[in-house]
Amino acid sequence: MARLRFVLCAILILLNTINSNAAGPNQKTLFVFGDSLFDPGNNQYLNSSMTVPSTRWPYGETYFKNPTGRFSDGRLVPDFIAQFANLPILAPYLQHGAEQFIHGTNFASAGAGVLAHNDSTINLSTQLNHFKAVVKSLRQKLGDKKVNRVLNNAVYLFSMGGNDYFSLLNQNLNVTQSYQTQYVKMVIGSLTNTLKEVYILGGRKIAFQNVGPLGCVPIARERNPQVGGSCDEVASAMARQHNKALSVALKKLESTLPGFKYSMFDYYSALLDKVNNPSKYGFKEGKEACCGHGAYGAFGCGGGFSGKENFEVCHNTAEYVWFDGAHTTERANRQLAELIWNGPPMITGPYTVKQLFGYTK
Repeated sequence: MARLRFVLCAILILLNTINSNAAGPNQKTLFVFGDSLFDPGNNQYLNSSMTVPSTRWPYGETYFKNPTGRFSDGRLVPDFIAQFANLPILAPYLQHGAEQFIHGTNFASAGAGVLAHNDSTINLSTQLNHFKAVVKSLRQKLGDKKVNRVLNNAVYLFSMGGNDYFSLLNQNLNVTQSYQTQYVKMVIGSLTNTLKEVYILGGRKIAFQNVGPLGCVPIARERNPQVGGSCDEVASAMARQHNKALSVALKKLESTLPGFKYSMFDYYSALLDKVNNPSKYGFKEGKEACCGHGAYGAFGCGGGFSGKENFEVCHNTAEYVWFDGAHTTERANRQLAELIWNGPPMITGPYTVKQLFGYTK
């Protein structure tokens, strides 16, 4: 009987220790907001008639050995960031049974924009609402004091904006320069309001991957045959305009919100250098996609949205920067994640994500 009481006491002590550590001072937490570059598979759980090609082979072939809904052959940037921070790879927020949020979660959705363009995806405003639901759930489980500590110490990683500009240019190829400027202000304004809401909820450490060279993705090159498949300069110019405005907005938030810290990764420059100089980074091909069809392999990977398109797959994904027409390979993602985590000041600053997590070595 005495032995049984001893065992029961030991179990209670262990459970109390686990509970006290669940939101302890060293707890690392990561919340991810974004589009297809960061989507771990949320879209497959949406009630939509649109099929998701990333749930079919060859997506996921390199690391997961099966499709997960990620638009890559393997891990995405947030997956690597989680691993660098000694966190588990975050499950999609919408995945059933993934409601344990103490390590964070991933709200990202392929096709998502800052502004609402598409009812069949999870745009930023809805992702914010999902985050509010998570905060409510954590408060019920842990109480206000512990949750406030978790939210203050968490890192909030964003990749958003590219789809807003693709949507604009797809609808109006001759959009005026003045409207482009106005549109960027709308996107940045909405982004800024979202960050202020995250701050009100307790978020203090924001990490941004800025918008990439939109005109140089394989799908943009293939749609630009009149200039020999070169980059679409209008799309890339809008990305640069967005990135400049985003930098200004983040600096302003830092100066006006006590405790607000941010990291901005220059995804545009880092990715464009890989595209233009693949051998410098150990790649053989920087312009064509590994998986798909067409001159740049831009379309149809995984059968496309119909599931019936023909496509080819390269023999070695590690030789390619691009896996499909708009998304990079796992090898490229790892290199990009390493720059977000601890890149040089001209690429990632004023803080790195490693510093936001509190790591000093």
